[in-house]
Formats: sequence, structure tokens, C-alpha cells
Amino acid sequence: MTDQQATPTPFAGRWRALGVIAVAQLLTALDATIVNIALPTAQHDLGFGDGQRQWVITAYTLTFAGLLLIGGRIADRVGRRTALLGGLGGFAVASAVAGVAPTFGVLVAGRAMQGSFAAIIAPSALSSIAVMFTDARERGRAFATYGAVASSGAIVGLVVGGALTELVSWRWCLLVNVLFALGALVAGWRLLPRTEPHAGVPLPIGSAALATAGLAGLVYGAAHAADHGWTDTQVWTPVVVGLVLLGIFGLRQARSATPMLPLTLFRERRRVVAYVAIAGGVVASFGLSLMLTYYFQAVLGWSPLHTGVAFLPLSVAVSVSGYTVSGVLARTLPARWLVASGVALAAGGIGILSTLDLGSGYLTTVLPAMVLLGLGMGGVFTPAIQIVTSNVAPRDAGVAAAVANVAMQVGSSLGVAVLNSIAVSATRDYVGSPDPRAALVHGYATSAGWVAAALGVVVVLVALGLAGRPSTPASGSARLDHPHQEGATR
Repeated sequence: MTDQQATPTPFAGRWRALGVIAVAQLLTALDATIVNIALPTAQHDLGFGDGQRQWVITAYTLTFAGLLLIGGRIADRVGRRTALLGGLGGFAVASAVAGVAPTFGVLVAGRAMQGSFAAIIAPSALSSIAVMFTDARERGRAFATYGAVASSGAIVGLVVGGALTELVSWRWCLLVNVLFALGALVAGWRLLPRTEPHAGVPLPIGSAALATAGLAGLVYGAAHAADHGWTDTQVWTPVVVGLVLLGIFGLRQARSATPMLPLTLFRERRRVVAYVAIAGGVVASFGLSLMLTYYFQAVLGWSPLHTGVAFLPLSVAVSVSGYTVSGVLARTLPARWLVASGVALAAGGIGILSTLDLGSGYLTTVLPAMVLLGLGMGGVFTPAIQIVTSNVAPRDAGVAAAVANVAMQVGSSLGVAVLNSIAVSATRDYVGSPDPRAALVHGYATSAGWVAAALGVVVVLVALGLAGRPSTPASGSARLDHPHQEGATR
């Protein structure tokens, strides 16, 4: 009996199921960026203004981030298989709505629907890996696969978005999701293991609304800093309101007997630092992709397809680092050195972009920066995700995974809003060459400098904060190192 508990029988079809999970995760990661390059064409077709176009992006990332916590609880309550399949079906419907949108409002609504269902898919997928793979070595390889998909998906979205926009239509940047989501749904129905639901897990709608509204306030304020300046009341009022709502959300969680976000997750220093590293890495990758998208098209005059192809080295570097390098080194090197080294490489890549000017070349400046960033991000996500999802009870696996994804989405939505405002402000205040492109490049370089400095701080936090061994889980709380084998339940 003891031996059976110590070494649970693994789910026989776990590697095939991992393929379904990887496709599901790829869909959620792709859609954070796949419409970026298509925005100018979509704006022309639907006739919306420059001030509105940001909502095509943030409608997705905000609902994704704000609903991830309750999405994790949904996965815990109804079972991971049911949640993942339902999320894929809803994502397909939402993608169809956005893809055929006749107006800007319908497009934004469809994007928000996509984010809502992505908030169910992501934690269901991540926690399924943690439960299905009971062997430490196999779990390392599985997380390496997941990490490579999660960290490269956003960059792949830029490549695919550019190709679809130029060769077919910007609408296919959204409609293509219908095909992949339905394909994953059919495959998942056959391959994913059945999981036991936890009927007693509550679904606190009020707390989810507070989290979503609070994050929306922060992003709304940061986005408006570009037009009004950082000291304007139109910037600080929504930021303060957002912080107050998030504070109320935290109090509700602290006082609740069954919180949507167990604050005990943040008692372990290593997990908190891993969350910070994930968020910092996403800020770097999203900041780079947004900045270079405009640099390639507005400054260099490249087409959407040319722009998408230019991002291929970044995607390749992330995949190679995440799956091959991290998967091997994680067996011999401490997680803190892998994560710290990854963040340091990313900081170096972004630092190169802080020197960008009109005379910079793709091969001499942009390409080295992308390769360093890609290698760094692949080294961050795999070990950081393993840290985040270990040492928690199986019934909390969904919410622990959800917080990791919250860190990603908050890093993308809030980070991009802040960095865009920095770039716009620097461009507006630029004094130098009369060439307007020089002002744009100065804004991009200034924004990159701030990111590089922030990542330098994260390197120090990781090196210090991930030192030592994980704390022992509370009595009666099973660790995910040896989870209950829900994944083998037929």
C-alpha cells in the first residue's frame, strides 16, 4: 500500500494527451499577438480610430488575466478534462465571432470572449501536466515542452499573423483558431484522461469581478499616460481605483474559508520569485515584439509578411532553449541559476535594443537582440513553471497554475501599456534629427532601456530569492511531486 502511494501508476496515454494540451496552450499564446500585425488592415476595414485599436489586444489579455483565477477553480471543480474540452469549444465559437465581426464593437466582444475561454484552457492544461506525469524526469520533459510552447507561442503568433494578413485576410488570424480548437477538442475527447471533479470547490463570481475590474483600471490608466502624461488625473484615477479594487479582492481572499486565490500560495518565497520572473520575462518578450513590429513597418517600411518572417529567429531561439537546453540542464543545475541566467540573457538582448538608431541594421543589432532574448526566455519559463506548480495540494493545482498564467497576462497587458506610454512620451519629447523616424526609434530605444534595467533587478531577486530548498508542505497537504493519480481514472 505504501509503495503504491509513493509511486502512483502513470496514465498510459500521457504523451499523446500532452500533444492535445500543447495545441490548446499554443492557441491561447498565439492569440495574444496574432492580430498585432493585422491591426492596420483591420482598422482600415472596420473604420476605427488609433485610440481604439489597443482594445483589440487588451480585450483579450485583460479578460484572460482577470478570469484566470476563477478559471483555475472551474478546472478544479468540474475536472480538468471537462474544463479543457469546454474551454476549447467556447474558444472556437469566440474566434468565429471575432473573425466575422462586422463592426469594431463585435470584434472587441469576440476578443473578450476568447480571453474568457482562454482563462479556462490555460490552467486546465498546466495542472493536467502536473497530475499526469508522476516521474520527476518525465515531468521535466513534459514541462520543457509546455514551456517552449508557452514562451514561443506569442512570437509564432506574429509570424503567422503576418503571413495570413498578407496572403489571405486579417480575419483568418482569428478564424484559423476555429480549425485548431475543434481539432484539439475532437482529439482531446479521445485522448485526455478522465479526472475526478471536486464538487465542493466554490466559484466566487464577486471576487473574479473585483480582480478583473482592478486589473482593467491599472491597464486603462497606464495606456492613457501616452496621451495625457503620467501626472494627469485621467491616468492616476483609474490606477488608484484599480489598486483599491485589488486591495478589496485581497481582503476577501484573506477572510474567506474557501478563497478563490489561497494566499498560502505566496508564503513560499521561491514561488513568489518564480511568479515575478515569469511576469518579467513576458514584459520583455511582449515589449520587444510590439516595439519591433512598429519599427519594421513604420520605420523600415516592411510588409506584414516580411515583418512576421523577421521574428522567426526569436521563435527558434525560444524553442531551442526551452525544450533542449533547459530540459537537459534542469537535471543538473539549480533552478535559480537557470532562471537567473535566462533573465540575464534577456536583459542583455533588450539592452542591445536600447542602442537602436536609424543607422542600426537587422543583422548587426536586431538579430543578436532577438537571439539573446529567445535563449533567455526559454531558460526562464521551464524551471519557473515547475517551481510554481510544485509543493501544492492536487486540488489547488489549477489555481497555482492559474496564478502563473495571471503573471504572464498581467506582464503582457500592463507591461505593454506602460512601455508603449514610455515610448510615445520619449518620441514626443525627442529633440534631434528632423526625420520623424528618428523620434520613433528614440522612443523604442528608451522603452528598451527601461525594460533592461527592470530585468537587471529581477536577476538579483531571482539569485537571492530562489536560494535554499522549498519549504515542507503543511500537514495533510499532498505535494504535486507525488500527486493523487486523478489522471489514471477512467
